Amino acid sequence: MQPISSSFIEKLCFNEKGLIPAIAQDWLDGTVLMMAWMSRESIKKTIETNEVHYWSRSRNELWHKGETSGHIQMLKDLRYDCDADVLLLSIEQKDSIACHTGSRSCFFEKPNKTSNQDTDKTQPSSDACSDLYKVIEGRYQNPLKGSYTNKLLEGGDNQILKKIGEESTEFVMACKDNNSIDIASEAADLIFHMQVALAFHGVKWREVLEILASRRGAARRD
Repeated sequence: MQPISSSFIEKLCFNEKGLIPAIAQDWLDGTVLMMAWMSRESIKKTIETNEVHYWSRSRNELWHKGETSGHIQMLKDLRYDCDADVLLLSIEQKDSIACHTGSRSCFFEKPNKTSNQDTDKTQPSSDACSDLYKVIEGRYQNPLKGSYTNKLLEGGDNQILKKIGEESTEFVMACKDNNSIDIASEAADLIFHMQVALAFHGVKWREVLEILASRRGAARRD
């Protein structure tokens, strides 16, 4: 992340108590993790240390997120909205726990949530590929009778890799035909089957995202 100058703080619109709402979002998959308040002081401290600091309204003091729990938030990027009255923090959440309840995100309550519904199953959506991998991983851990995903997983590498080969060929042919709808469709099929292979081998989709992210701005290859 490039160094951030604190000069932008003067453009922000704080409320009558000198605070501004801040939304923390996972830097890789975009999941909304939590909302808290920041002051001028906490924003400056966040920029200086690269670790997120909020303002605790209940304690009326600076709040270094994760200082006692260890669930520190590392700042990856910072933006503000068109009215300059809300901050968006792109963060790396240590231990994947942002909520004081021990949940990854604070936003797990739903209007139609049943009393026996697992909190993990009501976590907010991230990007489509990450959500897809969660479903595939869920099938791997809890097989569903008649599931196509489970048929692939039961077939192991022989079945999974065969399908990846087939889908790769179909993707190539769609590109050769230059049909945008078919290209998108075949790309989706290829990504799905690749994710099945990842789940079968115990490789998290997030590991793929981390590698892709690490290559941003990398030295160009000859």
